[in-house]
Amino acid sequence: MTSTRGKFISLEGGEGAGKSTLLAGLREYIESHGIDLVQTREPGGTALGEAVRGIVLDPAQKGLAAETELLLMFASRAQLVREVIEPTLSEGRWILCDRFADASYAYQGGGRGQPLQRIAELERWACKGVVPDLTLLLDVPVAIGRARASGRGDADRIEVETDAFFERVRASYRARAAAEPSRFHVIDASRSPADVLADATRALSSLVVETRS
Repeated sequence: MTSTRGKFISLEGGEGAGKSTLLAGLREYIESHGIDLVQTREPGGTALGEAVRGIVLDPAQKGLAAETELLLMFASRAQLVREVIEPTLSEGRWILCDRFADASYAYQGGGRGQPLQRIAELERWACKGVVPDLTLLLDVPVAIGRARASGRGDADRIEVETDAFFERVRASYRARAAAEPSRFHVIDASRSPADVLADATRALSSLVVETRS
């Protein structure tokens, strides 16, 4: 087992920001440098997490309380940290995660109005101090993101929320990025997928060089 800890990259953004497309390009870029990578997602990434994902995104769960949603997200996250993220990083491998704790500040905090102090306490308890080395935030105007998402088939429980909800989510993400500029790299996701990928790989390059040196 290597003594060098792996790197943790998270990808954040609202609906229709292009995360799925970027994830594929980032995976190819990272692995092309001989780096062993595990890709995962939130909620999900474990058997328990995927079950939670089914509940949280199910349009039939209209009565799901904001507090319940928040606790479910952190239940999934705690399991992911213990079962996947922490063991993988300890082995010197990289983690590429589609959303992490920042999503709760944006969606359950900004979107649902849950107290940020409560979310921070849950993060301290559930995440064991695990924080991404780099967070790529795909920032796109809500109207553009929602137009893109509308072509993906039936909307899930989150996607049917109002424009006002998603404006609050976007504002929360931008506020977190402004508060932690050393960790966040904000990418204008209204551009072409090629331009977005080029921006993201430039942000990743220093971590790749550090790992290979």
